[in-house]
Amino acid sequence: MKKVVLSLLLLLLSIGSAFSQFDAQMSQYMFHTSSFNPAAVGDGDMIQITGQHRIQWVGMPNGGLTTNFSISSPLKFENIKQGIGLSFLNDNVGLFTNQVAHLQYAFRKQLGQGILSVGTDLGFVSLGFRGDSVRKITSEYHDFTNDPEIPQSAVVGMSFDMSLGLYYSTPKWYTGISYLHLNNPTVNWGDRTQFRQTGSLFLTGGYKYNLVDTKYVLKPSFLVKTDFSSMQFDLTARVEYDEKYWGGLSYRLQDAVVFLAGINIAGGMSIGFSWDLPTSQILAVSGGTPEFLVMYSFEYVFGKRSSKYKSIRIL
Repeated sequence: MKKVVLSLLLLLLSIGSAFSQFDAQMSQYMFHTSSFNPAAVGDGDMIQITGQHRIQWVGMPNGGLTTNFSISSPLKFENIKQGIGLSFLNDNVGLFTNQVAHLQYAFRKQLGQGILSVGTDLGFVSLGFRGDSVRKITSEYHDFTNDPEIPQSAVVGMSFDMSLGLYYSTPKWYTGISYLHLNNPTVNWGDRTQFRQTGSLFLTGGYKYNLVDTKYVLKPSFLVKTDFSSMQFDLTARVEYDEKYWGGLSYRLQDAVVFLAGINIAGGMSIGFSWDLPTSQILAVSGGTPEFLVMYSFEYVFGKRSSKYKSIRIL
C-alpha cells in the first residue's frame, strides 16, 4: 500500500504540472463555514474563535494532518453591517504541504427575513514538496531515482490567493456558495516543475427544525464541493438537546460514514469530535479519521468595562 500511495504522488509530479483535487477535508464543516466561504465571516452577533485538527487515516504512513484556525467578528460602521476575520490552514498529506493565510471581509445587508453577505478572502498560499523524503524506487518502466522532474530536496513556493462567496442566513436556515482559489495560484518548484492550485466550488446549506414540545432540535445540513473534474458530497443529520449537547451522522458519498458529538460548555466554550469510518478499501489499512473541534464565542462591547460571554448559536 505504501508503494501504491507513493507512486500516485510521484506520478503527479512526473508530468511537470500537478493539480489539487480538493481543499482540506473537514467533517465538522457546519461549525466552521467561514473556512470555505468568506461571506460567512462575522455571521451572528459574537466574536468567534474556531480551531479544528484532523488526523487523516490513522495507521497509514503520511496519511495526513490538517489544522484549521480562524477568528471572526461582526462589525458595524455607520449602520453598515460587516464582518472581518483571519484564517489559517496547515495541511500535510503525503509529501505535500499546504499552508494558507487569509484576511477575510464580508459586507452584510438585511434582505427579507435574513441577512445577505458578500465576502472575499485575500492572502497567500504556500505549497511545498519534501523531495528529500522520497523513497527511491527503480523499475523496468521508470527510474524514480534519477527523474529530473522530481525535486531532490525540500521545495516550497508562495503565491497570492483570492476567494469569493455569497451567504444568506435567517433564524431558521442558511445557504451559501463560494469559489476558492479564484486566481488559480501557481508556484514554481525549480525550473521544470510547478504546482497549480485549481479553483473549487463549494455549496452548503442547513435548516433548524424544532421538535414539538421537546428540547430537541434537528439540524440537517449538506456540503457539496467540486473542481469540475470530480465532486464530493456530505449529507448530515444532527440533533441538539437543550442547546447544550449534540450528536449526529454524516455520509460522504463513496467515501465515509461520519459520527459526530459535542457539547456547549459554560462560558462560551464548545468542543466537538467526529470520527470518519471509511466505506472504501482504505478500511483495510486504516480504522478511520478523528477530528477535534474547539470553539470559543464572546461579545466585546467597546466603551464598557465588562465583556459578555455566551454559548455559540449555530444552525
